[in-house]
Amino acid sequence: MTTGLWELVLRGIWTTVQLLVFSSLLAAAVSFVVGVARTHRLWIVRFLAGLYTEVFRGTSALVMIFWVFFVLPPAFGWQLVPMWAGTLALGLTYGAYGSEIVRGALKAVDPAQQEGGIALSFTPWQRLRLILLPQAVPEMIPPFSNLLIELLKGTALVSVMGMGDLAFSGNLVRLALQESAGIYTYLLLIYFVIAFLLTRLMRGLEKKLKAGVGKAPTREVKVPEPVVGGV
Repeated sequence: MTTGLWELVLRGIWTTVQLLVFSSLLAAAVSFVVGVARTHRLWIVRFLAGLYTEVFRGTSALVMIFWVFFVLPPAFGWQLVPMWAGTLALGLTYGAYGSEIVRGALKAVDPAQQEGGIALSFTPWQRLRLILLPQAVPEMIPPFSNLLIELLKGTALVSVMGMGDLAFSGNLVRLALQESAGIYTYLLLIYFVIAFLLTRLMRGLEKKLKAGVGKAPTREVKVPEPVVGGV
């Protein structure tokens, strides 16, 4: 490829990374807010959070991008740039999946921990901040890591808006060179490298968080074999 085409691909990588960062931050915020709301003591809060989760989990991320980019402008009289339209659609969609991760991790904390906080007269916010989240967050990291990889792959959907992400840039290079096998192989490798780096980062974060709550790596315990027969 020529220098100009490589620059086009590099700009696509940068756009994909930006979109990944912005949408993952939004998805993380939505995940924690909605996930905590799913465990709220008021039924109306749980109902609204559950309704949001079901709606956004049950709809296509691609259709959501179309809706945010093409339906919202005439409905409200303003236009989102592709970057923020993609961030909003992907963040809200993947945040719905993340909220179930948060809810499940909070529910997995030993109920005795919650009861201990009540015995100490902690408020619900104090129990959440000081007892539940420190124990639940390390357990959220592995599924969040998988969700982050899925979000990375989902960023390719924004190419339907003509946004110059990695997939869109790669397609332009393919049209310019009239070569498919080599270009799409490059794209696969680039996505793999980004995903691999994200996996390493999330694994390091998991180890750090588990060390902070005093969880050591599990070790295999050898159980002695039972003696068969008598002496």
